[in-house]
Amino acid sequence: MNTEKLEKIQEFIENKHYVALMSLLSQSNEVDIAEILDEETPANALLLFRMLPKDLAADVFAQLSSEQQSAFLNLITDKELVPILDDLAIDDIVDLVEEMPANAVKRILAHASETDRTIINQFLRYPQDSAGSLMTIEYVNLKKTMTVAQALQQIKATGLKKETIYTCYVIDENRFLQGIVSLRSLVLNESDTLIQDIYEEDCIYVHTNDDQETVASVFKKYGFLALPVVDTETRLIGIITVDDIMDVMQQEATEDFQIMAAMQPSEEAYLDTGVFALAKHRIGWLLLLMVSETFTGNIIDRYTDLLATMTVLTTFIPMLMDTGGNSGSQSSTLIIRGLATGEIQQKDWLKILWKELRIAMMVGIILGAIIFAKSYYISRKPLAVSASVGLTLIITVTISKLTGGILPIIAKRLKMDPAIMAGPLITTIVDALSLVVFFNISQWMLF
Repeated sequence: MNTEKLEKIQEFIENKHYVALMSLLSQSNEVDIAEILDEETPANALLLFRMLPKDLAADVFAQLSSEQQSAFLNLITDKELVPILDDLAIDDIVDLVEEMPANAVKRILAHASETDRTIINQFLRYPQDSAGSLMTIEYVNLKKTMTVAQALQQIKATGLKKETIYTCYVIDENRFLQGIVSLRSLVLNESDTLIQDIYEEDCIYVHTNDDQETVASVFKKYGFLALPVVDTETRLIGIITVDDIMDVMQQEATEDFQIMAAMQPSEEAYLDTGVFALAKHRIGWLLLLMVSETFTGNIIDRYTDLLATMTVLTTFIPMLMDTGGNSGSQSSTLIIRGLATGEIQQKDWLKILWKELRIAMMVGIILGAIIFAKSYYISRKPLAVSASVGLTLIITVTISKLTGGILPIIAKRLKMDPAIMAGPLITTIVDALSLVVFFNISQWMLF
C-alpha cells in the first residue's frame, strides 16, 4: 500500500471518520488491509474488520497473521464467523485449523458444514509438509466428451469459487486424471470443438505424500501456476497453486538459513518469539560446537613444547583457523544452495570433488604465497617459519574446500538436511585439522 493511502487510513482512524474509512478500505487490496490490521490492537483491528464488505472480509481474514486470527475468533460472534467460513477457501480453513488453539478449532469445526468437516479431517490426515497438506480441492474439472461451449459454461457456473480457472483438469467418470486444458485453448477454439481434441495428455503431477520441497522444485522447473495432486492410483485429489508454494519456498529458505547459522528452525517471527524460546533454539547447537572446540584446545595442549620453543607460531594460529573456516564455508554454501535448487545431484560428487580441488589449489597457492611474502619480507619472520605458514595455508585451504564441498553431499545421502553441514560445523572441523597440519609441518621444518 502506498504511503499516502496508509496515512489517510491512520488519519481516519484517529479522527473517527468511519464513513470515509469504509469507502477507502473497500477500494484497497486484501493483503494491504491485513497488514494494517496486524499492526492494530485486536479491538481496533476488529472495528476495522467489521467495516469491510462481506466478500472482502473473508479474503482479508485469510491474510491475517495467526495471532490476529486467534484474537478475532475470541472476539467475533457466531453470526459473524459463519459467513467468513463460508467464503474461505478450504485450504485456508485447513491452515486455520492447524494453527489455532484447541478451543478455537472446536468452534471452527462446530460452525463448518458437514461436507467441509469431512474434507478438513481428510486434509489433516496427510503428513505435515506434504503435497496433500498444501493442496486445495477447489479446481475446475472437465470431461473429454464436453465441447468447448459446455466447458466454458461450466467454468462460468463454478469458476467464482475455484482457486484458479486458467488451468482446467480433464478427468474420467472415476476421477482418474487424463490431462489438462488451458483457458487460452478453450477461448481460442471453436465452440463445437471437443475437449478430447485439444487437451494435453502429457501432464506433470505430484502425489499426496510427496514432500513440499519436491513440489517446490517441480514448480521452479516448469514454471507452473498450478500443479495437480493425485493419489497412488492417479486419481485427481486436488491442486497446489503458485501462491501456496511461494510460502513454502520462503519457509524452506528461512529454515535452511537458521540451520546454517547453527539454530533450531522456527516458523515464528523474530519479534513475536520470546527470549527463552530463542535461547532454547540456539543453546543446543552452541553447546555441541563448544564441546567440539575442546578438541582444538587438546591439540594446542599437545604441542605446548613446540609453542614454548617457537612462540612466534602462536601469532599465526587465528589467521590459519579463520582462513580455513571461511574457505570451507564458501564451498559448503554453494553446494547446499545447489542441492536445494536441484542444480546439483548426489551423483555429481566426483565432479564437485575435482572442481573444488582445482579451486582450492589455485586459491591456496595465491594465499600461501602472499602470507609467505608478508611474513618473511615485511614481518621479518624466520624463513622456516614463513615457509611452514605458507605451506600450511595451501594444505588447509585445500582440505577446507574439499570438506565443505563433500560434507553436504554426504548429509543428503544420509537423508539429512545438507544445511546442517554449514559454516559453524565446517569451521569446527577445519579448525582442528588446520592446527594438526600447522604443528606437524612446523615441527618437521624447524627441527
